[in-house]
Amino acid sequence: MGKYIPAASIDEVLSQLTQIIAESENKGDRRGYFAALYFQVTSKVKDGIAHNQFENGPRMERLDVLFANRYLLAFNQWENNLPLSGSWKIAFEATKRSEVLVVQHLLLGINAHINLDLGIAAVETSLNQPLTDIQDDFNSINEILSAMTYKVIHDVNRVSPLISLIGLHAGNTESVLAQFSIDNARDGAWCFAEALMAKKGADYQSCISDRDKDISTLAQALVDSRGVIRITLWIIHLFEWKNPKKIVRVLCNAKKKFIKVATLPTLRST
Repeated sequence: MGKYIPAASIDEVLSQLTQIIAESENKGDRRGYFAALYFQVTSKVKDGIAHNQFENGPRMERLDVLFANRYLLAFNQWENNLPLSGSWKIAFEATKRSEVLVVQHLLLGINAHINLDLGIAAVETSLNQPLTDIQDDFNSINEILSAMTYKVIHDVNRVSPLISLIGLHAGNTESVLAQFSIDNARDGAWCFAEALMAKKGADYQSCISDRDKDISTLAQALVDSRGVIRITLWIIHLFEWKNPKKIVRVLCNAKKKFIKVATLPTLRST
């Protein structure tokens, strides 16, 4: 992608995401999986602002852009072999592994972006205002991400026809993959934002570093499942599409569709 230039508007975010998706599709790069999902999230936010669906449109755009820039920066850092957060490093490293399922790639991106990035973006958006002023916008971003994830899962069902087998492990409380929940990630991200809001200077950076270590541990558990679920993942992988270029293309096509999803694999909490 060349030198990183932070996006200054939602349109610039969408432009950078479009570039990532196009390059990923062309190269068969699995990083395009999360980028395709995130394009839908950002498009939905833009549409919501245009139709006055949020409490404060300009503030929502500021939050969305700050939030997205953390992903775009991490992408550029990885692309140029620069230091980056451990959470995103694990997510990007996983894209080099053919045995990692499409749904795992999506959740690794969601994990880093909500559990680490969203709290930071919320604090940066709040500036000197009370953090509670932004809570509705914060929740709206999460609701949109959750809804768009469910839509993309429909397309994951196409490329990974046995993905619903993960639901067989819904009662396995030791499996981060089977228990992952966007709602729980949202709640944890808000608690992190509250803690971060009270920090200054070196303590601020230390709080972020400590959070990144915790989320990196979670990311590693998402990508390296243990126990009997590994057999299930192996079976799912056998029948999952193996061509990243074709998978990116399918997930990109989801940008043009609005699909009601009735059933999903069980992905709950941690």
